[in-house]
Amino acid sequence: LLVLLAGTLAMGIEEMALDMAPNSFDDQYLYCRSQMLKKLPVLHHSELVSNKLYAKVWAQAAAKKPRPLGALRRREQAIALMAYTMPTDFYEKFNRAVRQGGRSRWEYLNTFHFKAMHFLLTEALGDLRKGKSHPKCLHVYRGINNIRFTAKPGQIIRFGQFTSTSLNREKAKQFGKNTFFEVYTCQGANIRDFSFFQGEEEVLIPPSETFKVTSVSGTKDGTYIKLLSQGVSSRYSCALL
Repeated sequence: LLVLLAGTLAMGIEEMALDMAPNSFDDQYLYCRSQMLKKLPVLHHSELVSNKLYAKVWAQAAAKKPRPLGALRRREQAIALMAYTMPTDFYEKFNRAVRQGGRSRWEYLNTFHFKAMHFLLTEALGDLRKGKSHPKCLHVYRGINNIRFTAKPGQIIRFGQFTSTSLNREKAKQFGKNTFFEVYTCQGANIRDFSFFQGEEEVLIPPSETFKVTSVSGTKDGTYIKLLSQGVSSRYSCALL
């Protein structure tokens, strides 16, 4: 996702450059949904058995009172969204794997152990975006502490992971101000109805969405970056098959 620049800024704030996240696993499963669904039960079971944290978080999410699925087509998608948003370090471990899982197809097949979760989240976001009441694009915000991202106006970038944002600027500021993003996303989906923290008004952006950096400015707390959706860019297509 990000190239760590040499050195660290004052007060322990790292400086990192936004880029196209070339190592990200970014499959959109556009032409293989049915094949992936056939593999899902065995695949998911094997991944849960081999990862205690994943299994624990999944079980906790599945035990929550079911919410109406709305535009989602499978309950597993709702559980995946709940598991992702729960207050554990699972989402960090998962996203770390997503950012590096696309270094090669071999890397994905042999060392990326969240294949089912990646598929379920990707499909969930796609289904939610297709919902009748879901806007085509969303104006969202993301605040980060302890990292100051750098970028140049006109640059095309990706987050390269599943990226949490909020429809509420003030909510986003609570997560940090060292870098503050204002984002127009057309691939992100409003997951409020399936999030552990419904009050955060969360919109989740997939790894494949590309953005143009429209402005970069300094603030008293750090950096303010505006991003405008440019579509998607995926290196992988049905990599499991």
